[in-house]
Amino acid sequence: MTDQAQNHGHFELPPEMRNLAESSFRQARGAFEKLLANAEAAAGSMEERSASVRAGARDIGARAIAFAESNVQASLDYAQSLVHARDLTEVMRLHADYVQAQMKALADQAGEIGQAVSRAAMEATRARH
Repeated sequence: MTDQAQNHGHFELPPEMRNLAESSFRQARGAFEKLLANAEAAAGSMEERSASVRAGARDIGARAIAFAESNVQASLDYAQSLVHARDLTEVMRLHADYVQAQMKALADQAGEIGQAVSRAAMEATRARH
């Protein structure tokens, strides 16, 4: 075992690997932002072409896209923070923080989607009568 590995689990990414990881994260973020922009443009285009799309469905779709964006951003931020971790203890803390935050976010998101679905169903029922 090297002295560095024996030193309380400290590890350091070589600068070349850190730069490569940073570049990969920037590319992944750029690709995700482009994908999101294209998805939003496509959704807007569909709404313009189809007047029968209900407001509730649009709301649910918009929320789902926003939640997906938030979740991917959180994952990218987490992965990027791991690149800068100084030791195994920090990696474990970052992981625990990420998992806890994502569990809360997913629970909140599920609640919001559930409420939006209920509202859309009630509005659809009212519209039929």
